[in-house]
Order: sequence, then structure tokens, then C-alpha cells
Amino acid sequence: MTTTGNTHDTKNTGAEKAVLRSALGVLATATATHGTGRDDDIPLPKLPGFLWSAFSPLAFEVADRCLTEAPGDNSRTAVALASLMGDTTTADMASRRMVSGEVHNPILFMQATPNSVLGHMSREFGITGQTFSLSSLDDPVTELLAMADLLLEDPELDRVLVLGVELGGGERLAAAYRELAADSGRPVPELPESAGLAAAVLLGRAGAGAPVTVRSAETAYDTGPEARDAGGAWHHGSVQGLFELAAAHRRLLRDGGSHLLVTEPRARRGPAAFTLLAHGSRNETETHAHQ
Repeated sequence: MTTTGNTHDTKNTGAEKAVLRSALGVLATATATHGTGRDDDIPLPKLPGFLWSAFSPLAFEVADRCLTEAPGDNSRTAVALASLMGDTTTADMASRRMVSGEVHNPILFMQATPNSVLGHMSREFGITGQTFSLSSLDDPVTELLAMADLLLEDPELDRVLVLGVELGGGERLAAAYRELAADSGRPVPELPESAGLAAAVLLGRAGAGAPVTVRSAETAYDTGPEARDAGGAWHHGSVQGLFELAAAHRRLLRDGGSHLLVTEPRARRGPAAFTLLAHGSRNETETHAHQ
């Protein structure tokens, strides 16, 4: 898993540079939760070759939904998956087996690697573009949108599927989050141990038939906690921002208009902000005039 830092410099004035150099088209979004206690939890999907953990089945589920909703040339599609901790369920199981003296199970090593499910997706969907796994302490929305923006500079790519996955976990995971929280003041997640959350967004170039676009917001916005849609701080690596992006996308498809999405602050940098705009909406002309 590749660990990303803060890749965008601030200006001398302290203002944040635009995360995206160009607008991106939002072609489809999908979310799935399991074992969280939410009303929309789903049974854990079955995924051949992947056992015990919710990580890979949920990642595959949301990817499948996006690619089914917006079919296209998957040979011109790249994939980027973000997860702060990765498949902790499988990693913990492998550790417990090792310290108890049980025989090593190679399946545990395979599926504990996030790239494993990306390889499975590539085979099942015929994806031949680049695939990446990212781990960041920051909000995955900013990292994944910036990655998609960069990848779509490649003329051989038309689409980028970005995903975020987060699992509940046992005491070892909780201890890691407590250590992070002690340094940052962020909360410790309260997901049940067997819980899992996943979100996916299929992105393309703006103007390529996408009903909604997302771009870096250039208007001033409040960087205080009250600027956040959900209220309260998120823990490190939370995928909640991707869930908010997906919810805004669904709302704009239904009602039109525009939406300002403010992400959780990045370390020492403050939040980023993105404008989502439904094409053909009454706000489109006015919004473009301010971008």
C-alpha cells in the first residue's frame, strides 16, 4: 500500500491552491455498508477467493455498481483505492494464527493486500488501466480526486474508478487510532468490529456525457467546523467524505443545482472545497461565472 502525504503546496498568502486543475465528470457513485447498524446495511456479498473479511467484497460491490450504472470501455479505465488501515480483519487473523503456532495460510497474506481485490476487479471487468492503492491520514476525497485529475491527463485513459474502504476492528486497530488521536485531537472511530463501509465514484473528463461535474471551489469558504456538512470532526482516513460526495451526486441528479463539498482538514493545511454542479440546472450559468 502506498502512503501519500500532502501533495499540494499552499500559496505564500496561506490560501490553498486548487486541488483539481480541471473539472471532472461524475459518471456514477455507489456506497455500501455492512454490520454498522445503519438501516441500509447489506448482507456481506460473496466474493470467490476472499473469505472472512468485508474489505474486498464491499470494494468489489461498489465497483460493480458503478461500472454497471455507467458502462464504458474498461480497457481505458484506471482504478485507485484508498484505505488508511487496509484489510485489518485479515491481517489480525493472520497474526493471531502465527502467535498461536498454527500453520500459515497463504490466502490470508493474499487477501490482506489491497491490490489483491484490484487485480480481481481488473480480471472480472476487463480493466487494463493503472491500479493504485493509497493510504492517507487525510480525507480520501481530496487524495482520490487529485489522483483522478492526474491520471486523466493520460490520453489513453477515459475514466478513473476511485474507491474508499474502511473497516471496524479489534483492540489493535483501536490502539492505532488512539495513538493518532493523541497527536491530532481527532476522534477514535466507533465502528463495530465486523463492520465495513465502502464508497466508489466513477470519474471522467468534464463534458464527456457526465450529468454532474466536480471542480475545485475558488470562492471563499469558512474553514471552521461549522463549514462541514456532517458536523463534528472525522477520524483519520474516514471515508465519510466519499459518502457525502455520493449523496450530493444523487441529490443533484434528482433536483439539479449545485453543492459545495468541504472536506475534512488536511494536516496543517486546512480543508479543501469542491463544487458539484448538475448540468442543465438553473444554477449552472451563475456557478460557472464564479469559477
